[in-house]
Amino acid sequence: MGRRISKLRFQIPNLGFQISNCQRSNAGHQESGRDLANMRSQIPHGEPRQGFTLLELMVVLTILLILATMSMPLFTAALVHAREAVLKDDLYTLRKLIDEYTLDKQKPPTSLSDLVDAGYLRGGVPVDPFTGSSDTWQTDTEEVPTSPSQASSGIVNVHSGSDGTALDGTAYSSW
Repeated sequence: MGRRISKLRFQIPNLGFQISNCQRSNAGHQESGRDLANMRSQIPHGEPRQGFTLLELMVVLTILLILATMSMPLFTAALVHAREAVLKDDLYTLRKLIDEYTLDKQKPPTSLSDLVDAGYLRGGVPVDPFTGSSDTWQTDTEEVPTSPSQASSGIVNVHSGSDGTALDGTAYSSW
């Protein structure tokens, strides 16, 4: 009882190629590792394979890079617009608190740290979004009448310390 070699031919309909010359043994009808390697070597190399070619991957990557390059100016403009919104909100808050301090204490604050010390600003002086520091705020100091016969010198207005220009063309320091 020797080994019988039979020719087995079948076609896998989805892939479109044939596997032939499989060896089967009589004892238990099990395939050995050598038989499996033999089956793989019989697959024709000219048939289409699944996957992507390098050219297809390069075309997709090029399209993605073009789209990313086109969206970058919009992204940076959105960042500047967000910083401008934060600056406007901070200036509004600081000016409102300067007025409240002046009305409550009957004298204007001499520095922005007076607002923090008096409890008007709980988190400290806000950071200027364009300079990245809380020490660069530019303040306008004037004489403020506290009573009909007296006046005190102190902060009446605050501006950004940035030299930059806004998206609308105005300087941040003029806001």
